[in-house]
Amino acid sequence: MTAGNAIKPGDDDVLIVVDVQNDFLPGGALAVPDGDAVIAPINRLAKVFRHVVLTQDWHPKGHASFASSHPGKRPFETTELPYGSQVLWPDHCVQGTQGAELSRDLEIPHAQLVLRKGYNAGIDSYSGFKEADRQTATGLEGYLWARGFRRVFCAGLALDFCVAWTALDAAAAGFETYLIEDASRAIDANGSLEKARRDLEAAGVHTIASTRIAGA
Repeated sequence: MTAGNAIKPGDDDVLIVVDVQNDFLPGGALAVPDGDAVIAPINRLAKVFRHVVLTQDWHPKGHASFASSHPGKRPFETTELPYGSQVLWPDHCVQGTQGAELSRDLEIPHAQLVLRKGYNAGIDSYSGFKEADRQTATGLEGYLWARGFRRVFCAGLALDFCVAWTALDAAAAGFETYLIEDASRAIDANGSLEKARRDLEAAGVHTIASTRIAGA
């Protein structure tokens, strides 16, 4: 779904910047193609949103989503974990490492929350709202409702995984939800981008360009 009219962010709007971390940027352990291209539009967007939340992938060593934790498996293959099928990744965003740090090029000093996810050793966590078992909540939904937000705008890395899952869960939680496409980039592994686009459309998530946001 696309939205055509200009949107002026207000006090009930929040921008969620997803996982703009060194390991997802060029040269990182799980670099998203053209990933650094999201930084400039995100910085522009952040200037017109009073309320911004950041998410941060934060894995312990030996995390279940790492291919290195499964002998004989390679990155981007899948395996079965107790909660279902899991894409296996290169080791990335390990707690306390430089790769896990948020990009120093982000200019969002007014961000009000940094939410860490993926810290449970046996469960991956793409979404900022629920971990990959689809049962374990991060607490973000309650935080947003308690703060009085009604519209959620998502951007960051990677569009087809963490950004899309965050947007889908925001919509499922009852927020009017927008995914800002030019402020996001995809990995596109095994058809993941096309699947994400279908899922977002089916869920009623508005896919827009940053130019739709007044002042960005």
